[in-house]
Amino acid sequence: MSQEKAIKKTRSIRTRIAKTWKVLGPGMITGASDDDPSGIATYSQAGAGFGLSTLWTALITFPLMASIQEMCARIGVVTCKGLSGVLREHYSRKLGIAMMVFSFPAIVMNIGADIEGMGAVAHMLLPAVPVFAFELIFTAMILFGVIQWSYQKLAGVLKWLCLVLLLYLLIPFLVHVEWGQVWRHTVMPAIHMDKDFFEILVAILGTTISPYLFFWQATMEAEDVATAQRRRRLVIDRRFMEKIEADVYSGMLFSNVVMFFIILTTGVVLYNAGVRKIDTVEQAALALKPLAGNLAYALFAMGVIGTGFLAIPVLGGSLSYIVAETFNWRQGLDKKFNEAPAFYVTMTLALLAGLCLDFLNISPIQALLYTAILYGLTAPVMIVLVMHICNNPKIMGAQVNKRGSNILGALALILMTASVVALIWFQFH
Repeated sequence: MSQEKAIKKTRSIRTRIAKTWKVLGPGMITGASDDDPSGIATYSQAGAGFGLSTLWTALITFPLMASIQEMCARIGVVTCKGLSGVLREHYSRKLGIAMMVFSFPAIVMNIGADIEGMGAVAHMLLPAVPVFAFELIFTAMILFGVIQWSYQKLAGVLKWLCLVLLLYLLIPFLVHVEWGQVWRHTVMPAIHMDKDFFEILVAILGTTISPYLFFWQATMEAEDVATAQRRRRLVIDRRFMEKIEADVYSGMLFSNVVMFFIILTTGVVLYNAGVRKIDTVEQAALALKPLAGNLAYALFAMGVIGTGFLAIPVLGGSLSYIVAETFNWRQGLDKKFNEAPAFYVTMTLALLAGLCLDFLNISPIQALLYTAILYGLTAPVMIVLVMHICNNPKIMGAQVNKRGSNILGALALILMTASVVALIWFQFH
């Protein structure tokens, strides 16, 4: 009897996990893709440069980024359009073009930095293969998957790639950590009044609250709703919206937990060993090798490659959707190449442009930090636009923002704007 109970309990747990996994979708992919090589490099530099002093940012950014991404998801569900489509239809085409112009260089630079980071780390693991060969192989693999696979298959692959980030949750348990200090730095914000600190703070905020994720979240929810409506009659009721919220909040929580553990790892291992500056992604991995052991080094390196495969399709897809919706071209990852050629050509050009950054002698860490800072500068404008859309009953109907969403959105806007203003101030003083 006890064996039968154990079998039933195991089946019940499996069923619960399967149901939870099924609910997770665009929100989890969006959250996990936020911890791309760009994010990993930014968090590694924060840990190496300031120890555990920036751990509190993971606690602060979770409710803020979750509220913004939930708004974007709601926009996609209600309008069945991405943000660029909503801006073009209800606002001004010039505004949409301006957002595209500001987004293009940041996203391309992010793609290039991620490709460079993946190639460099793969070369560390297999030194016989040149870095650029890895970069070409990875770019070709990503383009093949995005163009050839259906949206459902691509979304399924991206969701499984999210599990790669679990590697970063293991590393701190391979080294000595004083958990009392970790707790103190998490709940008691430490702020250094200098340019370097605010530069890394803006980079962290720009990496976690990234405008390209706003576009991706809204568009993916719109794609999911469109797919569901083709298959069956879909009722967008309170229960449906609660599932969307659960997906978004789970994805953002996962993203912030990973961010926390990367800062923790580098803050404990690199900062305490006197390694205060990280110039490349592979340096962060190599620095861990003699200090934390081969396993920690290998886990860190494999995480960079895995997250690159997850994030680059999201980055390229975001840019393609922005451009296609701005000019009202046919678009969608559910379309084949001949059905939406301009959409896929945009993505191809974005990845190839990112690949070419390797010839400009811009180090990956420089490109990653520049990208994060660019996101930090453009995010406040996008937050204002998202909040304006979500408070417009002509667009959102009954799904307009509640007071809590507006409060968290305003706090995100204030924090990002204040950080950027402080950074500019310290640049000149």
